[in-house]
Amino acid sequence: MATKRSLFGLLSLLVVLSIVLAACATPTAAPTTAPAAQATQPQAPQATQPPAQAEKGHRIALVQFLKGHPVHRLMQLGFYEGCVALKYDCELLLTDSTSAPDMIPLAEQALAEPVDGIVFYAVDNSFFPTIAKFKAKGIPVVTPHFTSFDQAESGLTAVVGADVEAYGKAVADAMGEKLGGKGTVAVTQGSFNETENLAATSFKDEMAAKYPDIKVLPAQEEGFDQAGAIAKAEAIIAGNPDITGAFSTTGAGPTTWATAAADTNKDIVIISMDYTRPNLDLVKTGKVYGLVAQPLYDEFYKAAELVGQAIDGKTVEYKNLLPAPVIFAKDLESYYAFNDRAEAGIAGVSAPATAVP
Repeated sequence: MATKRSLFGLLSLLVVLSIVLAACATPTAAPTTAPAAQATQPQAPQATQPPAQAEKGHRIALVQFLKGHPVHRLMQLGFYEGCVALKYDCELLLTDSTSAPDMIPLAEQALAEPVDGIVFYAVDNSFFPTIAKFKAKGIPVVTPHFTSFDQAESGLTAVVGADVEAYGKAVADAMGEKLGGKGTVAVTQGSFNETENLAATSFKDEMAAKYPDIKVLPAQEEGFDQAGAIAKAEAIIAGNPDITGAFSTTGAGPTTWATAAADTNKDIVIISMDYTRPNLDLVKTGKVYGLVAQPLYDEFYKAAELVGQAIDGKTVEYKNLLPAPVIFAKDLESYYAFNDRAEAGIAGVSAPATAVP
């Protein structure tokens, strides 16, 4: 059984685990509804009066692995600020493990406490038996980020995340225009999973429809070992010397392809995923053309909100898709601000939340 610590202790530890240190900044409170992702410039949350039902003190837990991952820190910030705005008693049950099944004991812990609702980072259908246990006790479960695999029989109350098909098309449109309708484009994925498969397929289909003179290579697995991913990208370049573009569907893709392009002295239009600070820096320096701004913060904020509504007996929409715009150098400032808040460990804010290291 993991030992609980204070949220402040957890978030301070996340700062140490962060790959980039940032000066502390006191965040503002989030709004009572998740901030809508905008095409290029999301706004910082503004304090508003929480709804009446927020006074009920619902106890909600977030269960997630890869605790210190920079992408996951942004997600945790969204959940936390949603709980603060709604005045819920929120708990973060997190593990440093890189193995998703290691979340199951934490979910069992939440079930035993018990909680009134849970935000569960259920990456695939192997988590359905655990979700069924919550459903049997009438505890609503919302999964953020994963909306593409078949969850009809999962027992989930709702899912919330990016419109994957839409952002695959948006990447194709942006890259096709940048390449002038000609060239050869590589596609790599962190792994062959439902979400990344859909992004890659949507990209390829849109490119074929709008830019038929651009050759799209078959998708290859990039993997999650950075050195191995770079080697794979360099091998793709060596095998396709006419390559002019690359789309990676995983958050490490910007580093993978920017490094491979530099090592092989190739000029490649690169679009990849996620507004972590290192990725934003690569766009800022011109090494990467654009990033898909998955709604990392928004989807976890919305997940907390949906759980609370379900606890209150309200009907909630099962599938909630949020926009994920492609952002460029001119759009970076507000995305840096999200990283500032996550890296600051929510300094200056207290809330009745606990965490598991």
